[in-house]
Amino acid sequence: MDKFSVEEINLMCIYDTASRQSLLDDLRAGLRDVYEPEMKDIFDSAIAKLETLSEDDFAGIGFYIADEFDAEGAAFGE
Repeated sequence: MDKFSVEEINLMCIYDTASRQSLLDDLRAGLRDVYEPEMKDIFDSAIAKLETLSEDDFAGIGFYIADEFDAEGAAFGE
């Protein structure tokens, strides 16, 4: 499995991550409104990785915004 970048994880966190298919649907729909080339690349890369991901691997992804957690994985403010 290709690892997701911080940018890809942060992007996916703003969409429905309840299932791989719902996330793919949301990302594809959102991509239609993206005009910045760098942002399109992040969308395209995340979609390509999700398309090849198994359901078990998807279930193992930790969806959280990177800035919300410290280096040890604890949420800031805990």
